[in-house]
Amino acid sequence: MMQQFYPQIHHHYRYELNKDMHLAAAHFISDDAAGQCQHTHGHTYFINITVVGDALDELGFLINFKRIKDIVHKRYDHSVLNDHPEYKEVYPTTERVAEQIWTAIQTELKQLPHQPKCLQVVVRETPTSYVVYRPKPEEL
Repeated sequence: MMQQFYPQIHHHYRYELNKDMHLAAAHFISDDAAGQCQHTHGHTYFINITVVGDALDELGFLINFKRIKDIVHKRYDHSVLNDHPEYKEVYPTTERVAEQIWTAIQTELKQLPHQPKCLQVVVRETPTSYVVYRPKPEEL
Protein backbone atom coordinates (compact mmCIF):
# COMPACT_ATOMS: atom_id res chain seq x y z
CA MET A 1 0.00 0.00 0.00
CA MET A 2 1.07 3.57 -0.19
CA GLN A 3 3.46 5.26 2.17
CA GLN A 4 2.23 8.78 1.57
CA PHE A 5 1.84 11.82 3.74
CA TYR A 6 -1.15 14.02 3.09
CA PRO A 7 -2.07 17.56 4.03
CA GLN A 8 -2.97 17.67 7.69
CA ILE A 9 -5.95 19.49 9.09
CA HIS A 10 -5.67 21.15 12.48
CA HIS A 11 -8.25 19.96 14.99
CA HIS A 12 -8.74 19.51 18.74
CA TYR A 13 -10.17 15.98 18.77
CA ARG A 14 -8.49 13.28 20.87
CA TYR A 15 -8.41 10.65 18.15
CA GLU A 16 -7.57 10.81 14.47
CA LEU A 17 -7.96 7.80 12.20
CA ASN A 18 -6.59 7.71 8.66
CA LYS A 19 -7.55 5.02 6.18
CA ASP A 20 -5.62 4.59 2.94
CA MET A 21 -6.98 2.49 0.09
CA HIS A 22 -6.83 2.25 -3.66
CA LEU A 23 -9.35 1.26 -6.26
CA ALA A 24 -9.55 0.95 -10.02
CA ALA A 25 -12.32 2.83 -11.79
CA ALA A 26 -13.05 4.41 -15.15
CA HIS A 27 -14.79 7.66 -16.00
CA PHE A 28 -15.24 10.21 -18.74
CA ILE A 29 -16.12 13.90 -18.92
CA SER A 30 -18.22 14.21 -22.08
CA ASP A 31 -17.33 17.78 -22.95
CA ASP A 32 -14.84 19.03 -25.54
CA ALA A 33 -13.26 21.25 -22.88
CA ALA A 34 -12.14 18.10 -21.02
CA GLY A 35 -9.66 17.23 -23.79
CA GLN A 36 -8.56 13.59 -23.62
CA CYS A 37 -10.67 13.09 -20.49
CA GLN A 38 -13.79 13.19 -22.64
CA HIS A 39 -13.03 9.58 -23.63
CA THR A 40 -13.59 6.69 -21.25
CA HIS A 41 -10.36 6.00 -19.38
CA GLY A 42 -9.35 4.49 -16.07
CA HIS A 43 -7.28 5.32 -13.03
CA THR A 44 -5.95 3.59 -10.00
CA TYR A 45 -7.24 6.04 -7.42
CA PHE A 46 -5.41 6.31 -4.11
CA ILE A 47 -7.66 7.55 -1.34
CA ASN A 48 -7.03 8.76 2.20
CA ILE A 49 -9.91 9.34 4.62
CA THR A 50 -9.47 11.19 7.93
CA VAL A 51 -11.97 10.54 10.74
CA VAL A 52 -11.77 12.23 14.14
CA GLY A 53 -13.59 12.17 17.44
CA ASP A 54 -13.34 12.43 21.20
CA ALA A 55 -15.18 9.20 22.05
CA LEU A 56 -14.80 5.60 20.95
CA ASP A 57 -17.43 2.92 20.46
CA GLU A 58 -17.87 -0.06 22.80
CA LEU A 59 -15.04 -1.92 21.01
CA GLY A 60 -12.64 1.01 21.20
CA PHE A 61 -12.98 2.22 17.58
CA LEU A 62 -13.83 5.59 16.09
CA ILE A 63 -15.02 3.37 13.22
CA ASN A 64 -13.69 0.02 12.10
CA PHE A 65 -11.19 0.39 9.23
CA LYS A 66 -13.02 -2.39 7.36
CA ARG A 67 -16.29 -0.48 7.47
CA ILE A 68 -14.64 2.53 5.82
CA LYS A 69 -13.22 0.32 3.09
CA ASP A 70 -16.61 -1.35 2.58
CA ILE A 71 -18.34 2.01 2.12
CA VAL A 72 -15.92 3.19 -0.57
CA HIS A 73 -14.15 0.24 -2.15
CA LYS A 74 -17.18 -2.02 -2.56
CA ARG A 75 -19.08 0.81 -4.19
CA TYR A 76 -16.52 2.11 -6.69
CA ASP A 77 -13.83 -0.52 -7.33
CA HIS A 78 -13.82 -1.83 -10.92
CA SER A 79 -16.73 0.32 -11.98
CA VAL A 80 -17.45 3.14 -14.40
CA LEU A 81 -18.05 6.13 -12.15
CA ASN A 82 -20.46 7.73 -14.63
CA ASP A 83 -22.82 4.77 -14.06
CA HIS A 84 -23.34 5.59 -10.37
CA PRO A 85 -26.51 7.52 -9.51
CA GLU A 86 -24.61 10.32 -7.74
CA TYR A 87 -22.99 11.21 -11.08
CA LYS A 88 -26.11 11.23 -13.27
CA GLU A 89 -26.42 15.03 -13.13
CA VAL A 90 -22.71 15.91 -12.76
CA TYR A 91 -19.42 14.62 -14.13
CA PRO A 92 -17.33 12.37 -11.87
CA THR A 93 -14.33 14.68 -11.61
CA THR A 94 -11.78 13.96 -8.92
CA GLU A 95 -13.23 16.84 -6.91
CA ARG A 96 -16.72 15.35 -7.02
CA VAL A 97 -15.46 11.85 -6.28
CA ALA A 98 -13.77 13.18 -3.14
CA GLU A 99 -16.97 14.99 -2.13
CA GLN A 100 -19.13 11.90 -2.70
CA ILE A 101 -16.76 9.72 -0.67
CA TRP A 102 -17.00 12.26 2.16
CA THR A 103 -20.81 12.24 1.92
CA ALA A 104 -20.97 8.45 2.11
CA ILE A 105 -18.57 8.26 5.07
CA GLN A 106 -20.19 11.15 6.98
CA THR A 107 -23.66 9.65 6.46
CA GLU A 108 -22.46 6.46 8.14
CA LEU A 109 -20.69 8.34 10.97
CA LYS A 110 -23.83 10.36 11.80
CA GLN A 111 -25.59 7.11 12.66
CA LEU A 112 -23.04 6.21 15.34
CA PRO A 113 -23.84 7.19 18.94
CA HIS A 114 -20.32 8.54 19.64
CA GLN A 115 -20.53 10.85 16.56
CA PRO A 116 -17.09 10.73 14.91
CA LYS A 117 -16.59 13.11 12.00
CA CYS A 118 -14.90 12.88 8.60
CA LEU A 119 -12.65 15.92 8.35
CA GLN A 120 -10.90 15.24 5.08
CA VAL A 121 -10.88 13.04 1.99
CA VAL A 122 -7.89 12.98 -0.36
CA VAL A 123 -8.28 11.39 -3.78
CA ARG A 124 -5.12 10.94 -5.86
CA GLU A 125 -5.99 10.40 -9.52
CA THR A 126 -2.42 10.19 -10.86
CA PRO A 127 1.03 10.17 -9.24
CA THR A 128 1.17 13.96 -9.67
CA SER A 129 -2.46 15.06 -9.17
CA TYR A 130 -4.75 14.88 -6.18
CA VAL A 131 -7.73 16.65 -4.63
CA VAL A 132 -8.40 17.38 -0.96
CA TYR A 133 -12.04 17.71 0.10
CA ARG A 134 -12.79 19.32 3.45
CA PRO A 135 -16.37 20.03 4.51
CA LYS A 136 -17.45 23.33 6.00
CA PRO A 137 -17.74 23.11 9.83
CA GLU A 138 -21.55 23.37 9.67
CA GLU A 139 -21.65 20.23 7.50
CA LEU A 140 -20.07 18.06 10.22
